[in-house]
Amino acid sequence: MSSTIALPSVLNADVAVQAQAQLRQQIQALPQGTPVVLDAAAVQSFDSAGLALLLACRRVALARGSRLQVQGWPASLRALAQVYGVMPLLDSDSAEAAAA
Repeated sequence: MSSTIALPSVLNADVAVQAQAQLRQQIQALPQGTPVVLDAAAVQSFDSAGLALLLACRRVALARGSRLQVQGWPASLRALAQVYGVMPLLDSDSAEAAAA
């Protein structure tokens, strides 16, 4: 069973530190090993700091023995993640496709 955490509507350098602290706290509140799903459906504004934030969440989850997946990608955020080459790290569908 996984636990879903909604991402804020803004994921950019202006809010990255505060958002990372909040998301870290939410991930750490979950039982160890619980798969974490970040729901990006509400994300409207982002930049590369938003991708760094998602990768930081992945590191927190992995340190707790959890798998992290992002779902509900807005098309433009997905495109940015693909350009930066981090999509396989954040989306299990991409990771499975790359492994096949």
